Amino acid sequence: MKIRNKNTPKTKKAFSNLIIILILMISVPLYGCGKTSNTSGDSISKSGFYFDTIIEITLNDTEDLSALDHCFEIASEYEALLSANISTSDISNINSHPGEYVKVDERTIDVLEKALYYCKLSDGAFDITIGALTELWNISQIAESCENEDNQVSESYIPSKEAIDELVQHVNYENVIISDQQVMLKDSEAKIDLGGIAKGYIADQMKQYLNENNITSGIINLGGNIITIGPKSSGDDYHIGIQYPFKDASEVITSVSFSDGSIVTSGIYERYFKVDDVIYHHILDPDSGYPVNTDLYSVSIISTDSCDCDALSTIALSYGLDKGMELIESLDGVEAIFITNQYEIFRTSGL
Repeated sequence: MKIRNKNTPKTKKAFSNLIIILILMISVPLYGCGKTSNTSGDSISKSGFYFDTIIEITLNDTEDLSALDHCFEIASEYEALLSANISTSDISNINSHPGEYVKVDERTIDVLEKALYYCKLSDGAFDITIGALTELWNISQIAESCENEDNQVSESYIPSKEAIDELVQHVNYENVIISDQQVMLKDSEAKIDLGGIAKGYIADQMKQYLNENNITSGIINLGGNIITIGPKSSGDDYHIGIQYPFKDASEVITSVSFSDGSIVTSGIYERYFKVDDVIYHHILDPDSGYPVNTDLYSVSIISTDSCDCDALSTIALSYGLDKGMELIESLDGVEAIFITNQYEIFRTSGL
């Protein structure tokens, strides 16, 4: 991905009214953890539970079940390397041995290097050493445990300002040092969390494997990180619906069509709770330690590589509409759809 010359003109287009587009949604049924099924006469599908989410892969024009199985082996291998929730993972070993060089798998090095690239690109708005703050807020688990429709909880679920302020001092991606195949986290109070980039990276590895094995049509869905392999069997583009924020996942506010690419959406409605109708969502600001204050409900990034989409969707949402639009317009081969907190829709000019 290259940064475009700022002198290159690229017009911003805005759609300020709500748009509901009737589209052909991608719909492949879920069959439970690790199950494989024929979804139609000319496609096969498999689903499973990894990275705390359901993932599903559908391949067209093939009956090669071993290709599906190998994709899920890729998911399992990377989860074992990158999950901070698995005590034996590379990331957990780095986090539990601060101040020491820890030898890790070369694949872990590759993910970390890509993640640190985006930390630098965003000047720390995206920071992988935010893990201790993520644990402190525990927003995902609180949101999942909410029994009321509005995710309202008591004020006691908000961490103390003192605890937040203490951990913010230890969020600094420059404390991650890579030397050959070794990694050191210099700060004993920090923790690495690759949740903002790992799924996109893994989806790219799956697609690379499938392409190398001459499978040229299908779709990979890693809990909303979607990557398409070529066009549909018919030769048509895929039509991807973008969720209407804070409504049912089946309700679509707009859509985008493409083939052989990826789309990743970051939204504050994905995991959140409310206290007195104030939303506390899962995308944290490394500077303040609180959920980012943004004028956006969601950002969907469209590009060739899902890894880029994953990181950039978080960064652009954190930046807000104007700065986020400026960033994406400056990048070659990257487009975006922004949904504001007034439900306005803005698209980059390439769309």
